[in-house]
Amino acid sequence: MNYLDYPPETAADVVRVRRRIEEAGLPPKVMDHNLLIGTWNIRMFGKVYPSFEENPDSPKRNLRALAIIAEIISRLDVVAIQEVRRDISGLRLLLDMLGPQWGVIISDVNEGREGNAERLTFLYDRRRVTPSGLAGELVLPPDWGNQAIQQFARTPYAVSFRAGEEAFILVTVHIKYGSGDPNERIPELEAFAEWIANWGQQETRYHQDIIVLGDFNIDRRDDPRFEAFASRGLNVPPALRDVSTNLATGKKAKYYDQIGWFMGQLNMEFTGRAGTVNFAKAVFKELTLSQMSYRVSDHLPLWAEFSIDRSRFYLMQALGLDASLPDPLAAVPD
Repeated sequence: MNYLDYPPETAADVVRVRRRIEEAGLPPKVMDHNLLIGTWNIRMFGKVYPSFEENPDSPKRNLRALAIIAEIISRLDVVAIQEVRRDISGLRLLLDMLGPQWGVIISDVNEGREGNAERLTFLYDRRRVTPSGLAGELVLPPDWGNQAIQQFARTPYAVSFRAGEEAFILVTVHIKYGSGDPNERIPELEAFAEWIANWGQQETRYHQDIIVLGDFNIDRRDDPRFEAFASRGLNVPPALRDVSTNLATGKKAKYYDQIGWFMGQLNMEFTGRAGTVNFAKAVFKELTLSQMSYRVSDHLPLWAEFSIDRSRFYLMQALGLDASLPDPLAAVPD
């Protein structure tokens, strides 16, 4: 990113976003130490107006907005992006801003009305993460047990990565919103949870660690939609259970976006640190939140940190220390 090219308004937005990143507790990238995994539904991410100035027509997203998006993504190692549209010119501009050290893996377009011409996408920092071979869509077989759904509206996308000595599979999904009745989402959520659970039990799967992330369109943690998500053992870490992931535009808090895995079945060590980056009222301050959402997004990015320091893991194992403690090695006396 060439910050010298940024107009004053864009530079000020980036400074305020950096402050929000610090307030969120998002840790810095430390080589051979940590892994930062994120997910972000970027609203209707298609064409971008190729100027820092406002577009009087459409699209409203411009280079100023893209600079804000790039600033947040650059702080992570691998990010699942939902709502990338058929036209990927904006995605290409984003990659240009992020720089040549960033790579992309993208699905083809989900066709049909419910597919909404969307793609599922992973952006990753090549210096920290590399693809490890697996990439594919999750497709239900004709004899699938849940007869309430014949196929996913937008087929979930699974890609495997390697960071240091750790190897893992990320599965991103964008559950259909439907007509507005939240109960319409339950069959697809249940089918996704069952698919992942069956895959997680296969000893021949490509990598052992599976992490799911994306926009699950779950309204509240105590409703049937979340129960459907967790019906086969999927869960989210405590640090993310009460985190609202929608832009606060006067509506009630939403918990649409999730990062989760089968608790007790993850080889990677979750550090306990996770959260969002709330950019509301920090960028495009001259606009309403609703107007800003068409430039940046109506969803907040979600992130979780994992340890890839195997030496630390081996020391804890040798000492019989509980890895769930905030700092297990602190138990070793001076």
